Amino acid sequence: MSYPDPYGGPGPEDRQRARHTGAAPDAYAPPGPFAGGPPPDLHPPRVARGPEGPRAGRGPEGPRAGRGPDGPPDPNGASGPPVVSGGPSWTDELPPAPGWPGSNPGLNGPTGAVPALNGPTGQLPAIDGPTVNGHDPGGHYPGGHDPGGHDLADSDPGIPEPPRRHGPGRRRASIHRPASTPSRAGRNLPAAIGVGLLLGGGILASLFLWEGRAFLGVLAVAVSVGIWETGRAVRSVGANPPLVPLIAGGVLMVGLAWFVGPDALSLGLLVTVLATTVWRLADGPAGFQKDLTASALIAVYVPFLAGFAALLAVAPDGHFRIIVTLAAVVLSDTGGYAFGVFLGKRPMAPSISPKKSWEGFGGSVLAAGVGGALLLYFLFDVGLAWGAIFGVAVSVAAVLGDLAESMIKRDLGVKDMSNLLPGHGGLMDRFDSILFALPTAYLLLSLFAPVTSA
Repeated sequence: MSYPDPYGGPGPEDRQRARHTGAAPDAYAPPGPFAGGPPPDLHPPRVARGPEGPRAGRGPEGPRAGRGPDGPPDPNGASGPPVVSGGPSWTDELPPAPGWPGSNPGLNGPTGAVPALNGPTGQLPAIDGPTVNGHDPGGHYPGGHDPGGHDLADSDPGIPEPPRRHGPGRRRASIHRPASTPSRAGRNLPAAIGVGLLLGGGILASLFLWEGRAFLGVLAVAVSVGIWETGRAVRSVGANPPLVPLIAGGVLMVGLAWFVGPDALSLGLLVTVLATTVWRLADGPAGFQKDLTASALIAVYVPFLAGFAALLAVAPDGHFRIIVTLAAVVLSDTGGYAFGVFLGKRPMAPSISPKKSWEGFGGSVLAAGVGGALLLYFLFDVGLAWGAIFGVAVSVAAVLGDLAESMIKRDLGVKDMSNLLPGHGGLMDRFDSILFALPTAYLLLSLFAPVTSA
């Protein structure tokens, strides 16, 4: 094998090769900084390890015993590299090799030589380069930080900060991407408005299709989704209500209310609870009381209250009754939101719904009262006072329905019933106030604007 020249001689043809493996190479004689002289001392003399002086078996001035200065190791002596005396020492300045960074004339003076080692410790000196306030500006230390831990990008505003890789999670704001500011209501307001308009438009369109029978289909689908969401939510506390008899009974209740009347709605509730009980018996006694309680709650809360919408819509002017009821609820929510955001200071029920305030409740009652008075006056020829009472009562029922839903979710430890509707959560999170408003509107409209037989 050949020994490469660390000082970049003219070429391999001008070098001497080793005679055999393990033998010391002959002296170089290429033209260069060491032409005509001995080669550099690549192996400095070893220092004595003990206070008694040099290692035993070696003289203070000669090579290791059993080995000549130029010959191969003696079989009876110790092996190792030869010690060459003379030539430049490690403390002398060495010429640069081709491609070595020290060949840059601008690095260490006009000669471009590699700096000498600092004394007997053999430590390289720091490379002279551009600094900012005594620190490396990021060109010599990775990441733009010096060994002292200083953030060099902050030491000079003219130096750009190196890119940083963010970990998983939410994206951080920057000058090019400002932080998103949530609405003061705590939800995505544009998405909530868009979904609300789509739902409202679909309900209104169904009221005028196929003589209102399309609304019955929409109501049956809404009841089924509401039962599924509520049954899914109560599983967080270990209850497992049977969804098949609940959904079937819910659709049955809505149909009985539409085609038969209020008495049939109550009968449908009884049939649904009994069917759920029988269905649950097949699963054994474990958790029976908890499951049956949750089933009864769902049957009353979702399909029974929603059945009053069928009772309102089945009347000859049922589409107007549904419209004034939904309008009163929307006005109540809008007034409560506006007053609560800009004027809300005193919490109404901090342990149930911290964002509700008495000022927001006043706005709900005011908006629904004014809107109810005008709607009933123009659509049903009812006096303004009675219409205002209707609006206030519907608003109070809507607020109570919202609080009841919030209490159920807090008891279950969930934020939303589901995530079906962007900006709203689940369908029950949007219809919670409507469910309590439906029986209230049905009762008051039966008094203020009774249905006349055709």
